[in-house]
Amino acid sequence: MSVKIRLARRGAKKKPFYRIVVTDIESPRDGKFLEVLGTYDPLQEPAAVTLKEDRVKHWIAQGAIPTGTVNDILKKGLTQASA
Repeated sequence: MSVKIRLARRGAKKKPFYRIVVTDIESPRDGKFLEVLGTYDPLQEPAAVTLKEDRVKHWIAQGAIPTGTVNDILKKGLTQASA
């Protein structure tokens, strides 16, 4: 089973809110997922990111591949948390 770390959209129309989830590569965007790793709120200034860093590292070590957008969010989120 191949897994990805990607965004699952929540929130109302014109008010996006995303969960960062681990999911099977064949699942739809808002479909079944394995675990919630955090949230991303692009409407706040600056964009708010919450992460379970230990779980993110665990899934990447297990071979989960982050999408491009999630990879950018993880880089920003992990550097802000360590600063």
